[in-house]
Amino acid sequence: MPILKRPDAEIYYEVHGTGFPLLLYAPGGLKSQLGLWKESPANPGQPAAWMNPMQALSDRFTVIGMDQRNAGKSVADVKADHGWHTFAADHIALMDHLGFGKFHVMGGCIGGSYCFEAIEQAPDRVAAAVLQNPIGLHENRDTWDAAVKGYGETVRARDPGISQATLDSFGHNMFGGDFVFSVTRDFVKNCKTPLLLQPGTDKPHPAKTSDEIAALAPNIEVQKDWRGPTYLQKSIHRVRSFLERNTP
Repeated sequence: MPILKRPDAEIYYEVHGTGFPLLLYAPGGLKSQLGLWKESPANPGQPAAWMNPMQALSDRFTVIGMDQRNAGKSVADVKADHGWHTFAADHIALMDHLGFGKFHVMGGCIGGSYCFEAIEQAPDRVAAAVLQNPIGLHENRDTWDAAVKGYGETVRARDPGISQATLDSFGHNMFGGDFVFSVTRDFVKNCKTPLLLQPGTDKPHPAKTSDEIAALAPNIEVQKDWRGPTYLQKSIHRVRSFLERNTP
């Protein structure tokens, strides 16, 4: 089982295909894990309505899927000062471990915010980003409170010594802000990295947030109709074309 061992974490990952590297951030909020590209979170055992990039894009790219820390098969410490930068450090370390300098990123749900954080932390390494169904803050604070609560239950089941104060601080670092949480509107306004946005439309993935991203980002394309099964093949074609055009 491929595991990246870090000082405070063990990160599970898979590598599929060959070509320019594409790092994936799966949907699922703080339960983001590569299996959620393969099957529906709402109907386990059934295919997801969105594409599985590890299958759909591995003929052209080296596609790297991963379980985020404390999701799926990945385990890690939780500290009061952990936040988006902690996850980004895992992502960069994984690409270093695999020997990749420059790479694309693609994220579903919370993965859109991971994409932005990767661009902020390593702007010269991220060639392009696909933002699918990005999360954001808009009349849904309870969604993120519940996400942190569930995360706390998961990590405390393994390590009961993690304090509530630590979890509260972690939750604030992750979701205490607004917009897409990981970066500011000013950052997106000045982000020169090519972006492809597949907008969100529901409570965790507000249309308002996607509209703001589309209005702010100076180098962005938007594919409004992307959801499967109706638009699944169009979505795959558009993502493939976008990434190929922006491959160095």
